[in-house]
Amino acid sequence: MANFESFVILAEMRTGSNLLEAAVNMLPDTHCHGEAFNPALIGYPNRTDLLGISKEARDADPKELWKKIRKAPGLNGCRYFHEHDPRVLGLMLNDPKCAKIVLTRNPVESYVSLKIARSTGQWKLGDAKHRRVAQAEFDATDFEDHLESLQNFQIKIMNALQVSGQTAFYIDYEDAQDIAVLNGLAKWLGVADGPEALPDNLVVQNPESLEEKVRNFPQMEASLARLDRFNLSRTPNFEPRRGPNVPGFIATAVDKAGLLYMPLRPAPDAEFRDWLQKLGEISDGFSQKTLRQWKRQTPQHRSFTVLRHPVMRVHLAFLALLDWPNFAETRETLRKAYKMPLPKEGQSLEQDAYRTALTAFAVWLKSSVNSQTSLPVHQLWASQSTMLQAFASFATPDLLVREDRLQEDLAYLLATTGLSHEPPLPQPDCGRIALGDVYSAELEQAVRDAYPRDYMQFGFTDWSA
Repeated sequence: MANFESFVILAEMRTGSNLLEAAVNMLPDTHCHGEAFNPALIGYPNRTDLLGISKEARDADPKELWKKIRKAPGLNGCRYFHEHDPRVLGLMLNDPKCAKIVLTRNPVESYVSLKIARSTGQWKLGDAKHRRVAQAEFDATDFEDHLESLQNFQIKIMNALQVSGQTAFYIDYEDAQDIAVLNGLAKWLGVADGPEALPDNLVVQNPESLEEKVRNFPQMEASLARLDRFNLSRTPNFEPRRGPNVPGFIATAVDKAGLLYMPLRPAPDAEFRDWLQKLGEISDGFSQKTLRQWKRQTPQHRSFTVLRHPVMRVHLAFLALLDWPNFAETRETLRKAYKMPLPKEGQSLEQDAYRTALTAFAVWLKSSVNSQTSLPVHQLWASQSTMLQAFASFATPDLLVREDRLQEDLAYLLATTGLSHEPPLPQPDCGRIALGDVYSAELEQAVRDAYPRDYMQFGFTDWSA
């Protein structure tokens, strides 16, 4: 049996957490201290302190109250909602001695109950004769925000448990009214005796059907019908995550103004390096520490990267694959294992043969970026959306420069920093073979199949358009 030293009920408003707390408090030597980390109150309404910690002291340092709860006699815990103090959530989730009880409810039910409670001001009910009656007005945008908050919180909990190798006791709103389930919870917590009956000091506040509780029920049905409940429109992404590649960044600065170039390779690094050098003093080879120092010393800095059309990017990546000596083993693997029509070492491809090989490479990329081949996903053909996510893990670029409007976007960027416009702006890199000579509808479709997220995220049309 698990040997827990504390517990937390991870729930939301109107999920039945009051009832579950009352049931937990019926267990021997088990104490739930309400919403201990609710910014608006401490534990319960009209309380000024909890376990000797004032609300002001808790707000200054919530860790002290959590220590008090953990060390109180018996098994102690509290309820935690996603709006509560985020500074303490990590302490709860990362502690294997803290039992996680995850309470959920049908989000439509919880939303309607929340709207009614806000309308009546009644959040708990001990006797039906005191019940206040109201109907909820369903608002589609408001509900979608409500649903997104619930889902994000559940994903955060699930990820934290997965990463730390823990499990939780999941319980639904209806389960919290099942005495057998509550006894199972007691066993899981390691408490000797479970409850023999449900708490008798709370009753269901709104027992009617949703149709009776919602004033505009037909509109709610229509709104819910258009929600993609199973995320059917999501573009799958099995591409491995990447680091931000800070050492590859190139910066220039004049006094307090500067530009930071974050290359999405294959990129015209030499052209941009030359251009940046004409603007001011070049800095590169950064670590995250030295880049933070550069940013502090250059407060008027702007960062940017260059988005290019996926077909052009595949074309340039393929040229690099053919030309770079360090890709010799990769070329051999592609020839033998994947039957790609690549030239042998020292040979070249004629235009028609190049078009065939480039299209075959683009078809293979669909498997590659989904981690379905024996070769790792090289940064030259990793998706631009994944590379930008990698950048964002350290610093998000201020501007996504479009290669097809390089001159206009870079001129705007320079104007925001006050740097000189005199150096000629770098030109787009088109490779030693003109893409227009080998482009085809078949190539475009293969690239679309390989990078659907890039086309969707950045609004790319066909390269020939």
